[in-house]
Amino acid sequence: MSSRIRALDSSVGTKILIGVTGFALVLYLLIHIAGNLMVFGGREFFNNYAETLAGNPLLPLIEIALLAVFVIHIYKTIRMFVGNKAARPVAYAKKKSAGHTSRKTFASSTMIVSGLWLLLFLVIHVQAFRFGAHYPDAEGVNDLYRVEMENLTNPLMVLFYIISMAVVGSHLFHGVSSSLQSLGVDHPRWTPRILLVGKLLAVGISGGFIVIALWAHFIGRHAA
Repeated sequence: MSSRIRALDSSVGTKILIGVTGFALVLYLLIHIAGNLMVFGGREFFNNYAETLAGNPLLPLIEIALLAVFVIHIYKTIRMFVGNKAARPVAYAKKKSAGHTSRKTFASSTMIVSGLWLLLFLVIHVQAFRFGAHYPDAEGVNDLYRVEMENLTNPLMVLFYIISMAVVGSHLFHGVSSSLQSLGVDHPRWTPRILLVGKLLAVGISGGFIVIALWAHFIGRHAA
């Protein structure tokens, strides 16, 4: 058991864990935005979906597993970043090509900053939607549609959500290629296609959440 722990704690093991947890979080985001898009169906439709989700007996275990994945991803990424900085305190004068993630971009150079921003966003988001105001109906079911609309009534909150979702897009835009490299995936035919799909997902996920926030602020809240 100790040898397995040491393997996961090694440089290669750290990269693998970052890659695997990163893909798991992308999968969660896809599921999450699919559920959030149901808000366009109106109050009853969205609340029925939320009630069905909340009634799943496996939900607490899923939430714990998701939290564990998120914590591992952040911890390992920060640890790798600090380790790389300590091993190379002075940046190279010229970066050489090193595969499909060699080109320096804004997204790749701000991964730690964007990750920490998203951690702050997650804390605020969970506080607002999970532990914030509740509006139970006669059967005790929370009116989550109203909760979402009221949270997005404040223009500053909407702006914060839009910026945060843009950060999500930036993080994912580079994160997919970085995860592929960490997992050792490098196929001349399929890797470029996977990278393209990853970039499209980054734009689609972040854009979808931004559209939801804007719709809730300008249109949906009037029906809440």
